Amino acid sequence: MNKITITCKNISRSFTQGKATTLALADINLEAHENELIMLMGPSGSGKTTLISIIGGLLKQTSGECLVLDKPINNLPEKEKTKFRGKSIGFLFQYFNLVPTLNSIENAAIPLLLNGYSREQAMQESSELLFKLGLDKQRYEIPTNISGGEQQRVAIARACIHKPKIILCDEPTSFLDHVRGKKVIELLQNIKNETHCTLIIVTHDNRILSFADRILEIEDGKFKTEQSPAVTISNNCEK
Repeated sequence: MNKITITCKNISRSFTQGKATTLALADINLEAHENELIMLMGPSGSGKTTLISIIGGLLKQTSGECLVLDKPINNLPEKEKTKFRGKSIGFLFQYFNLVPTLNSIENAAIPLLLNGYSREQAMQESSELLFKLGLDKQRYEIPTNISGGEQQRVAIARACIHKPKIILCDEPTSFLDHVRGKKVIELLQNIKNETHCTLIIVTHDNRILSFADRILEIEDGKFKTEQSPAVTISNNCEK
């Protein structure tokens, strides 16, 4: 078994608005490993995005412990957490979150610049990665001048360029047709295989489940089932 990279122990998270308290996650336990692709499935509001936000250090759990690469990420001092996250974690957001005033090379290079690379070196590595992703002609374009699919590939480059040990993706194929969605997952899987990172994908897309090593289903803030891709696909076909 590969090394454990993520350990969630009895993770719960609640949100309070006025007098109302909503439990988003309830006593979640999870271990993830190097070179593993986990897909999180479940209805909207089930806690999927909350969970990856806690793992990524963007949100603190109400109770429990979250260890990422053996560090209690949400208990770290803010400056140390930001540095750790910038080096060890890559994020692929549903809406890409590219900086609108930066071109593709600059957007993809952000993690390298934050990790102390010289601008020249960061731009060179960014340019090379974009070329591999088929974005050579779009390198100097700002986000509004390229297609949604091209923006997504720039976002993938930004998530992966610093070779993080953890990559967290929120609905990466939600706006794509089957062919483009498959290409995105194949690309992410290739990156996982090359870097041996842990890849966690939040998805509603049944078409990409065959790429997973494990599929975890969340409902009402709790893990409902854990299935192999073959079983999940078979069940979906029978419905």
